[in-house]
Amino acid sequence: MALVKPCPNCGHPIVHYKNPVPTVDTLIHIPGRGVVLVKRLNEPFGWALPGGFVDYGEQAEMAAIREAKEETGLTVELTGLLGVYSDPSRDPRQHTISMVYLAQAVDSDELAAGDDAKDIGIFPVGQWPEPLCFDHERILKDYTILFKRINPR
Repeated sequence: MALVKPCPNCGHPIVHYKNPVPTVDTLIHIPGRGVVLVKRLNEPFGWALPGGFVDYGEQAEMAAIREAKEETGLTVELTGLLGVYSDPSRDPRQHTISMVYLAQAVDSDELAAGDDAKDIGIFPVGQWPEPLCFDHERILKDYTILFKRINPR
């Protein structure tokens, strides 16, 4: 979708494209305990995976590590990519595309609610708090399926 707007300097028409915004989410699993979720301080309110927007010039992987640290206090190592989530309605504020990374904490004792977090918790796989924000219920469902395949009981 394109919009034509005048240049703020010369007035010449410029085509502006309305594109989805790249974001990242980090699914941090603490062995024997569960998944780290943050309770959002800002709208939309509820529980979510730590994550946020990719900065201009930043690699998505570095954004995932940065956002995890900012929101949870945890230094993480990425272990894989769970998936890419792009439903235009996944974020009520705007169309985003999220790359969801799997990660492990270097030291889980560093866990602390960060800048955008009202609260923080570790939840056993499949026992998620409510309400969940964005499309994180779908993401956590996908993770639960993967987790059960890797850890059959």
